[in-house]
Amino acid sequence: MSRLSTLIAEGRRPVVTAEFPSIDGGGLEAIERAADELRPFVDAVNATDNPAAHAHASNTSIAIAMSQFGLEPIMQVVCRDKNRIAMQADIVGASLFGVENIACLTGDDVTAGDEPEARRVFDLDSTQLIKVAAGLGEGHYLSGRAIKQPPTLFVGAVENPFAPPLDYRVQRALKKAEAGARFLQLQIGYYPERLEAFVRGCVEVGVTRTTALLPTVVLTKSAKALSFMDDAVPGISIPVDVIASVAGAGDKEAIAEASYQLTLDISRHALSLPGVSGIHLTDFRHDGSLERLVRDLGIGPAFDPVATASGTTSH
Repeated sequence: MSRLSTLIAEGRRPVVTAEFPSIDGGGLEAIERAADELRPFVDAVNATDNPAAHAHASNTSIAIAMSQFGLEPIMQVVCRDKNRIAMQADIVGASLFGVENIACLTGDDVTAGDEPEARRVFDLDSTQLIKVAAGLGEGHYLSGRAIKQPPTLFVGAVENPFAPPLDYRVQRALKKAEAGARFLQLQIGYYPERLEAFVRGCVEVGVTRTTALLPTVVLTKSAKALSFMDDAVPGISIPVDVIASVAGAGDKEAIAEASYQLTLDISRHALSLPGVSGIHLTDFRHDGSLERLVRDLGIGPAFDPVATASGTTSH
């Protein structure tokens, strides 16, 4: 089984996952450099699948390459670009190289990207894909055709606790858990009361009995970055007063520090909630703040005596 699944099952410390940067060139050296920065501080890393409807190096190639450089990949699979046959082929193909963690997403519409004329597929939605991926792990394709040596898979998905209709979000999470999702990486959010309500609801209906909740936090260094997410990123809304407090912090360095402290506060709040199993990190700063954050929080493999003793934090 994957290290991520083992850590979540053990529950002895919060897990830390992160986003791998999109790769457009530079060969394996570019992947190795990014892996070296992340490896000591995170447990598993998302190999994204054409995020925001922009073409990049494929999810399968990045996931396989990440594993070669000592990172445990979480391979995202997005329903927007491929039909059910191609998605099943990607999952099974990646598993041949030891990729076990799968995150199922419906995906942003093509209008979010730089090729809005691209044809949409959406043969499946994310909940249907979760069930298909779980079936692959059980030993059969969607058609019912048997897989003699089925892949070992740890299937997850995403959910947004912050977007309306808020009351329905817990039910969506439950449907994904029932379909076979064993972890949910949550959308970036700046409304702590909404996250509290969502996590509490997931505990009450039983989602957290089978499925780990990993709220996402994002490292930024300016109010401009917050405004961009609020204006341009589907599913993200940031309160005006939050943006204003960062913008009014002072000079450029003070604003960058206020941005960091905002992320630290959001992280601490998320990790304090019963039912939360860890956090998912998105780093827009790329200035060492990810390491600073996990150190300030005291979480991740660098602060795990078991992992450190076994040498799993080094390549």
